[in-house]
Amino acid sequence: MSANSPAAVVVLAAGGGTRMKSNRLPKVLHEVCGRSLVGHAVAAAEELTPGQLVVVIGHMREKVAEHLAAHHPGARTVVQAEQNGTGHAVRTALEALAADGIELDGTVIVTTGDAPLLTGGTLRALAGAHAEQGNGVTVLTAVVPEPFGYGRILRDEADGAVAAIVEEKDASDAQRAIDEINSGVFAFDAKLLVGALAEVTTDNAQGEEYLTDTLEILRRAGHRVGAVVAADYRDILGINDRVQLAHARRLLNDRLLERAMRAGVTVVDPATTWFDVQVSYEPDAVVLPNTQLQGATHLGEGCEVGPNSTLKDTRIGAGARVSNTTADGAEVGELATAGPYAYLRPGARLARKAKVGTYVEVKNSELGEGAKVPHLSYIGDATIGEGTNVGAASVTVNYDGVNKHRTVIGAHCRTGSDNMFIAPVTIGDGAYTAAGSVITNDVPAGGLGVGRAQQRNIAGWVERKRPGTTSAQAAAAAAETGAQAPTEG
Repeated sequence: MSANSPAAVVVLAAGGGTRMKSNRLPKVLHEVCGRSLVGHAVAAAEELTPGQLVVVIGHMREKVAEHLAAHHPGARTVVQAEQNGTGHAVRTALEALAADGIELDGTVIVTTGDAPLLTGGTLRALAGAHAEQGNGVTVLTAVVPEPFGYGRILRDEADGAVAAIVEEKDASDAQRAIDEINSGVFAFDAKLLVGALAEVTTDNAQGEEYLTDTLEILRRAGHRVGAVVAADYRDILGINDRVQLAHARRLLNDRLLERAMRAGVTVVDPATTWFDVQVSYEPDAVVLPNTQLQGATHLGEGCEVGPNSTLKDTRIGAGARVSNTTADGAEVGELATAGPYAYLRPGARLARKAKVGTYVEVKNSELGEGAKVPHLSYIGDATIGEGTNVGAASVTVNYDGVNKHRTVIGAHCRTGSDNMFIAPVTIGDGAYTAAGSVITNDVPAGGLGVGRAQQRNIAGWVERKRPGTTSAQAAAAAAETGAQAPTEG
C-alpha cells in the first residue's frame, strides 16, 4: 500500500443476476476475454494497491469464493447472506473488517463486480479527484449517448457539486434529458461512510438499504458530494444479460487488439481475431485472420500465427510459424513451424527449427532442434532428438491400458513411414527403422530396426474367393491381355 492508495476497495458481487438465465454460474463468474466479471473488477482494484480489498459475495457464494481464492488470493471475501441492498452490502464489508480490528482511515472505493471495462486508471482518477476536492463522497459518472434506465446526475449550478441522483422512474421529462448518469462506483471518506450507513433506512419500495442514500445524508450534514466523469463512458457499462456480455467482450477485445497493434503487432483482421487479457507479445508478430489467443499465450518477435488457429497458454518463439493449429500449454521454439492442421497438447515442446506438420498430434513430448514430424502422426510421451525425421503415419504407442510409457528417439534418426513404436522403447542416435515396422525392442545407435513379417502373394485368390466382383473381372481381363501375375512366394 502506497501513501496515495485507498484504505480499502469494496467490490459488490453478491447479486444473482437472474437475467443471465444461468443455473450453473452466478453472473459475476461469466467470462469476458479470459477473465471473470468479478476478476476484472478485482484486477482493476488491485492496480490501486489498497490497504484492504474486500469482495462481498452472496449468490452461489461457494463458487465465487473458490474462484477468487484460486485467481485473486489477495482479495478477502465477505458473505452477504441476504441481499438487502447495496448499502447493506457495504455495511457488511465494513463490519467484517471492524470485527477483525481493522479501522479504516482514508478513502474507501466502492465498485461493482459486473463492470469488466472499468480500469484501474479510471478508479485512480476517481480517488485522486476525491482527495483533491476534499469531498465527503465522489461519484463516478459518465456522459452516455443513451441514458435511458440509468440514474441521472443533478448538479448544483453554483459549484458543480452533485445535488441528487434521480432514478429513471422518478425523473421528470427535463431530468430524463440529462445524459450524465450514475455508474454505481463511489469514493468515500471512510469515517463519514460508516456514520452515513448507520442512518440508511429501508423506507423504500424494495425494502432495501440503498448506498445512494448516503449521498443525501452526507450532503445534509454539510459535506460536499462531488463527481468525476469517466473519460470513456464505456468504462462503466455493467453486465445484466448475455447480450450485454457479448457487447462488452467485443469492446474489450477491441481495446486489447488496439493496444497490441500500437505495440508493434500486426493484426490482419481485427474483426475475426480475439485476445484474452493475459496475452503478451513482442514487436513484429503477425496474427492472421480467424485466430484466438487465450490465457497466458505469448507471441515472440517476428512470429506468425494463423490463420484459423486457437492457442491457449502457449509460447510462440521468435520467427516461428503456426498455421491452422490448435495448441494448449505448448511451446513452439524459435523459427519452428507447426501446421497446417496440427494439434499441440499440453507438454508439447518444439525446439528451434523443429517442425510439426499436417495432421500431426503431439502430447507431452519434446522435439529437438531441427527435428521433424511432417505428416499424419501421433507423438505422445516421447523425446525426439535433434535433426531426426519421423516418417509419415507413425505412432508412439504410449498407453498399455493402465500406464503411460515413454518413447525415446535419438538424434539424426530416420524412421520409416507407418511405424508403430511400442513404448517403452529407445531408438539410438543415427539409427533407421524400416517402413511398416512395429518396433517393440530398442534399436542400437546406427542400426536398422525392421519389425515386419515377410510378404507372400497368393495367386488367383480374388477370382476364387470373390467371384463376380469388379476386382475379379479386372483380374480376369488382365490375365487375358497377358499381364504377368506375381507368383506365390
